This record gives sequence, C-alpha cells and structure tokens, in this order.
Amino acid sequence: MGKRPVIIGVAGGTGSGKTTVAMKILERVGTEHVAYIPHDAYYRDLSHLPLEERTRINFDHPDSLETELLVQHLRQLKAGQAVEIPVYDFTTHTRTAQTRRVGPAPVILVEGILVFAEPALRELFDVKLYVDTDADIRLIRRLQRDVRERGRSVESVIQQYLTTVRPMHLEFVEPSKRYADVIIPEGGHNEVAIEMVAARIRGLLEQRAEEADDGESA
Repeated sequence: MGKRPVIIGVAGGTGSGKTTVAMKILERVGTEHVAYIPHDAYYRDLSHLPLEERTRINFDHPDSLETELLVQHLRQLKAGQAVEIPVYDFTTHTRTAQTRRVGPAPVILVEGILVFAEPALRELFDVKLYVDTDADIRLIRRLQRDVRERGRSVESVIQQYLTTVRPMHLEFVEPSKRYADVIIPEGGHNEVAIEMVAARIRGLLEQRAEEADDGESA
C-alpha cells in the first residue's frame, strides 16, 4: 500500500501573502516532494464571450472557478495518478491550449482565496492554513501585482476591488477563516508560525510512512 499524501490548503484574502507562506513552508518540508496547485488555474474559460464582457465577470465569486475539476484532480493525485492542470491567461481571461502536468507527491499544496469556502475541497485537506493580513496591505499588494503582472491599469484594479473583491472577501473569504486549523497573522513574516506548521507537516509525513510500512508488513 502506497503512502497517502498530505494535502494542505492555504487560504486568505487577495494579497495576504499566501504564496510566500506556502513557499517558506515547502522549503522547510522539501520542495522536491511537493505538488503545488493554485486554485486560480481553474478559472472557467471565457473565450466564448467578447473581451469587454469578460472583464465584467465577478472573478471573486466561487462560481467563477471550476472547483469540481480541482476536486477530481486531487482525488486522482491521492490515487497515485498524474493530472493535467489548466494554464490560465489572466490578461485575456481565457484558458490556454497548454496544461501543466503534475504528478503524485508526498505533499500536495492547494492555494487560493476560496479554497475553504468550498465544502468538497475542505474535506480533502489534512491541514488548513489561513493567512490573515490587514486589508490595506492586501490592497496595495493586489494593486502592484495586477499592474505589473497582469497588464491592468490602476483605475481598473481599484474599481474591481471596490465592486467585487472587497464584497466577495467579506461574504466568502473572511467567513471561511473559521474552518482553518491554523491562522497565520502577518503572512510570510511570521517565522514562528511557519516553523510550527512545517514541523506538523513533517510529523504527518512520518506517520504516513509508518502506516505504509505497517501495511506492507501485514
């Protein structure tokens, strides 16, 4: 019997520092043993809509993501099967023709603002981490990222934040914090919390290894 992977969910508001926290934890656990899956890759393909209409979509609502496909992929990875992760183009709001192949790994990390808002996802996580950062810091980071990496104007980012990002954060993201096993304030700057979480994950990996050894010797 193979070792069951440890599946970690990392949630938090936009710009909270989820990626920084995830990368620091995985450095301590061993990135070569990790399958990394961003929920953002599963945005629904909007190529059937005119570009102007695509920009009006509420991308911060759970319905904008094909979470059912992510759930299917996680179950396949648990079963030892490789999956093809979509590659999303945020400048055109469409999926590209390419995919990213992800194979089974001892640790599977799933990151996204809405991963705890979905019951089907929550039940798959062994460890649930919520990165908690002040709203003003998150807005500044969102602004810098979208202008630099996604070709957005400052005005469009602010308009989207006021229209959908902030309301959806209050409706879906913030309430999902209650499902977290660990809440990490200050994001990637909280070295104490990160080390504690990494130690817990290493412990789970050792436990899974022992379970696999017991299964083989039975």
